[in-house]
Amino acid sequence: MSIVPAEAVSATVQEALEVRPDPVRHPLAPRARLLPALAAVYRAQLSRARVARIPLLFVATFQSVGIMVLMRGVVDGGAEARAVVAGSSVLVVAFVALNLLAQYFGRLRASGGLDHYATLPVPPAAVVLGAAGAYASFTVPGTIVTAVIGSVLFGLPLTHLWVLMAVIPLAGAALAGLGAALGLLAPRQELATLLGQLGMSAALLLGVLPAGRLPEPVAYARDLLPSTYGVEALARTFDPHPHWPSVALDLAVCAVVGVVSLAVATWAYRRAAVR
Repeated sequence: MSIVPAEAVSATVQEALEVRPDPVRHPLAPRARLLPALAAVYRAQLSRARVARIPLLFVATFQSVGIMVLMRGVVDGGAEARAVVAGSSVLVVAFVALNLLAQYFGRLRASGGLDHYATLPVPPAAVVLGAAGAYASFTVPGTIVTAVIGSVLFGLPLTHLWVLMAVIPLAGAALAGLGAALGLLAPRQELATLLGQLGMSAALLLGVLPAGRLPEPVAYARDLLPSTYGVEALARTFDPHPHWPSVALDLAVCAVVGVVSLAVATWAYRRAAVR
């Protein structure tokens, strides 16, 4: 049996290590920028919603129109009629952007769909903002139809309904952010559905009913609802001579609430994605 000296073995190993090529290191793909990623998520969500949510949008619009027909027998006109029409119009946004989005993110979390988004080089804000924007955009036809029918039903002017182009995205952002946060923070999918339904019920009771007929404690709760300021802004435009600074102030408050609610939803997405 031959014995190889340890020095020879050590030299052979050292030579093998020296001539072995270094492994090729491929750099990771750069993280997607916010705006392109946001546009991609928005298009994907809007395409999916266009197919699956049309029946639900019809239900939301029919529900709001039915509420106005019922209230027509109780409210004759004036400030109460303006509140009913404005609240019913924004209720369409609440049904889709708050209720359905809470259910969507609750189902996404329960089914492990968040893991798919977490593996993509997409900023969390793009996922939340893209889904929220798609759901809010999906409410545009129903909200306009409801506002027009309500204006004709109660004899309100149609002149300033263009303000819906500001009310829908701002109220939609605020309600969609709240809906996404509820869906992402709920520990179970069933609880997310329940919270979405409760949020829509709050928008119905506190937004459609005239504020002057609400008890004082409930009126304070109404001020905490994100959609209230969109309702107030739209209701003011039904006046013969709207006070535009007040309308702008309500829209500004709605915008601030929207930014805060979307920021909370983004935080909730990060929290849910790492669990």
